[in-house]
Amino acid sequence: MEGVEDVPALNEKKGRFERICVFCGSRTGYKSTFSDAALELGKQLVERRIDLIYGGGSVGLMGLISQTVYNGGCHVLGIIPKALLPHEISGKTNGETKVVIDMHERKSEMAKQADAFIALPGGYGTMEELLEMITWSQLGIHEKPVGLLNVDGYYNSLLALFDKGVEEGFIEEAARQIIISADTPTELIKKMEEYAPVHQKVASRQNWEVDQLLESTTTSGSGSGSGP
Repeated sequence: MEGVEDVPALNEKKGRFERICVFCGSRTGYKSTFSDAALELGKQLVERRIDLIYGGGSVGLMGLISQTVYNGGCHVLGIIPKALLPHEISGKTNGETKVVIDMHERKSEMAKQADAFIALPGGYGTMEELLEMITWSQLGIHEKPVGLLNVDGYYNSLLALFDKGVEEGFIEEAARQIIISADTPTELIKKMEEYAPVHQKVASRQNWEVDQLLESTTTSGSGSGSGP
């Protein structure tokens, strides 16, 4: 892919994360700074020996970061719904690709595989994935850091909306701290490594896991059996 260079694999000391899920656009946007940020984030993952989980596309910012991490010798896992294969993948993909049924399974699999989440600039899909991970943290489904790489102030308006939610009483001040934002990949990863949740969860993670287990058991049970 043009603009993507091989990144030398460095034997850096292992940090907090082994796998980070990156949400980003299937386009590159109009500013070169967006592509530069994707490439720099990819290099930072390689230097820290962090594997990449992402949306599975080989175009846009998705393609840039996945190629960079793959060239650097780290594992790349792309998770993509079957219906999006012809739209988001053009040409050779990087690393391992896992095809899932739908968008819900995609996000669930991403959340299960990753130790943390980072959103680069992107469109509706990127923002929706980011907000779902924030919501899951607030609910207590996970306690993983959620980072926002605010390249050239791309997400200033979204962050201002979060602040407005606090001001108007819809978001708790402590819950506002779920989202970690920074202008550069280095600063963002550093903040994420230091993150500790301070908000009160709606329910414990154990309760969510029990509910999922019961639902799975009920669903499988309803489809089996040979009748009376």
